[in-house]
Amino acid sequence: MLTAMNHLAQARRVFDIELAALKAVRTRLDAAFHRAVETIVDALGRHGKIVVVGIGKSGNVGQKIAATFTSTGTTSVVLNSVDALHGDVGIINDGDVVLALSYSGESEELLNLLPALKRFSVQIISLTGGLKSSLARHSDVVLNVKVPQEACPFNLAPTASTTAMLVMGDALAMAVLQARGFKQSDFARLHPSGAIGRAMLLRVSDIMRAGERNAVAGENLTVEEALLVMTHAKSGSLSVVNARGKLTGVFTDGDFRRHMAANKNLLAQPLKKVMTRKPICIHENALAVEALKIFNERNIDDLIVVNAKREPVGLVDSQDLPKLKLM
Repeated sequence: MLTAMNHLAQARRVFDIELAALKAVRTRLDAAFHRAVETIVDALGRHGKIVVVGIGKSGNVGQKIAATFTSTGTTSVVLNSVDALHGDVGIINDGDVVLALSYSGESEELLNLLPALKRFSVQIISLTGGLKSSLARHSDVVLNVKVPQEACPFNLAPTASTTAMLVMGDALAMAVLQARGFKQSDFARLHPSGAIGRAMLLRVSDIMRAGERNAVAGENLTVEEALLVMTHAKSGSLSVVNARGKLTGVFTDGDFRRHMAANKNLLAQPLKKVMTRKPICIHENALAVEALKIFNERNIDDLIVVNAKREPVGLVDSQDLPKLKLM
């Protein structure tokens, strides 16, 4: 009976084999990869699309590659090699790029599709380990994904080879993304209902606490009075302003607790003597994702929001972020 250590050893063996496979494929990247990227970018510039074809495990990998292209602004569809011969080949248009996945390059279903593909004015980019295969011979660009061995102990089940195909597809998608100038804002536009989209489309002004929920007090107000303002706003912090309404500091629950032990007359002290000066703040028009970055980097609970005049107009409370589905 296998022990837990045997299972761990097997797992590490699979990782080692697949990592070695990726390194092997990486060393063989050459001008063909550049041609593949340029071919795709050129086709997209002429309103073409990527059509991904593959059989079995390669087909499953192809679905993920197509999804990655589509989610990063490159129109991509999956064409079932069998259904294609029964009418679905109509999804292809002149000017498209066919991304064909077959490790052996001799998959019968895929080879049967090649004559139909050749009737269109398309470019074929193959991901294969068979550089002399039928698929490679009929391709315009061949990307070599040959691996030293599969992680399967019998060297049969597609494992390292499908990982290599997947990573090659990711590399293509990311290179095309960069070549086309795809931006973060474009990514957010394509993911409007996800946490990424919300964080990148929303402004700080959309998520901040404002009005009565934004505790603000003059720097000459006493700590006792300031605590009442914070309590009314149900806030753990308070923005401190000068006579012109400009932000000069912040006073928090934590500040109150720290000063209590050393200052018996704390409640009567003006805020300007106990506040934290030069507090971290963010502009109201900044993206919510920028606020998330500050929370992650600065380890704070509240983030003061200011306008162009450096007047505190709101507060982003870290406790609100999960409710807004931004974390």
